[in-house]
Amino acid sequence: MLIPSEDAEASRDSAALEPGQRIDIPLDLDSSDSASYTLAPQNPRPQNSPSQALKPASEAVEVDTAPEPVVSINITEEEFQVRSGDSLGKLFKRAGLSPRDTHDVTQLKKAKKSLIKIMPGELITIRKDDDGKFMGLTYEVSKTEYLTVSRVDGELTEEMHKRPVELVQEFAHATITTNFWNAAVGAGMTPKQIMSLAGIFGWDVDFALDIRKGDQFSVLYEKKYVDGQAVGNGNILAASFTNQGERFDAVRYTDGEYYSSEGRSMRKAFLRSPVDFTRVSSNFNPRRLHPVTGKVRPHNGVDYVAPVGTPIKAAGNGRVVASAYGKLNGNYVFIKHNDTYTTKYLHLSKRRVKKGQYVKQGQIIGTLGATGRVTGAHLHYEFIVNGVHRNPRTVKLPKSEPIKASEKEKFLAMAKPLIAQLEQQTQVRMASAQ
Repeated sequence: MLIPSEDAEASRDSAALEPGQRIDIPLDLDSSDSASYTLAPQNPRPQNSPSQALKPASEAVEVDTAPEPVVSINITEEEFQVRSGDSLGKLFKRAGLSPRDTHDVTQLKKAKKSLIKIMPGELITIRKDDDGKFMGLTYEVSKTEYLTVSRVDGELTEEMHKRPVELVQEFAHATITTNFWNAAVGAGMTPKQIMSLAGIFGWDVDFALDIRKGDQFSVLYEKKYVDGQAVGNGNILAASFTNQGERFDAVRYTDGEYYSSEGRSMRKAFLRSPVDFTRVSSNFNPRRLHPVTGKVRPHNGVDYVAPVGTPIKAAGNGRVVASAYGKLNGNYVFIKHNDTYTTKYLHLSKRRVKKGQYVKQGQIIGTLGATGRVTGAHLHYEFIVNGVHRNPRTVKLPKSEPIKASEKEKFLAMAKPLIAQLEQQTQVRMASAQ
């Protein structure tokens, strides 16, 4: 304890001392020795805490700021193939995982939707740590998408990834010798493409009635590639169909609809045929000899022969004005499209619409059958204009709507080179076939 040898005076002049300023305080007033101190900054501190404003410089505290060591986790992957009868739970059990792991994964929305329908032959890659704890998986949802499940901070997360798809233009051409379907298959087209092509021209060509030997078609379409491997087909970009010497062209626009080379919609008010790829057993004939009664009786429609259960489509938008069963007509559906047009569908095996229901063009309204007074399964189809029966094959249908005026110039600029490319490749293909 030091007792000053003379009167000491305390100073309250805080401005005289600055934080961080070094001051010399003699330990012995009669000695030249002194201790050096540093005035620490007076940061706010809790009330009643001991003051540490003065600290000897030789006793400065060092703080360890080195980062904590990162603990690395070794993750291993193993690929499992889905077996016949496998569920996700069975596959997880085979992988050494618990029912709890299965439950946690199926709580993820995308994972549940994808993994609930795994099929034999598919592959699932499972990731685990050194202790065998489930850390995630990878599942090929399709050739262009895959799902990943990962454990992050102890929680499972999921993400759907898309692989970059390259679109390449492909060309197909065929001349019909037996029927449209076989010709298209021979040209390398898939069933889905064949149906799409028939749908594009279905308002102008009756594929059950109008197809003839020598008819031709050409198609420009997209083919999808992932990492250099073909994974499927995209949209039909342009197509032409020559039927009985009359050529029809169609080009796909940015709105997803198809238009003629002049810019008129391929989608018209009525389909030429309400059923796909069938044969006709009896055409429109006002003086036909009835096959059952043997009497001359007008045949006011067209009979389409196809297997029982073949879907029947509404020829156009309209309201169902009749849906019932009769002794002669069997199951039948009548559709009133407007004040001018009505269509009738007879001898259905089943009806799928009710009276008063509004239907859209192409909607399935029933299935082909052999109900009522018939000699075999077929659809009897009638087309009525202003109360008069007309031949569905030859009746003039309302013209289609043109593309919007504001889009026409842009459409023509896109359509012309596509049609030119289609014609050029058709000529090359036909020349090489000779």
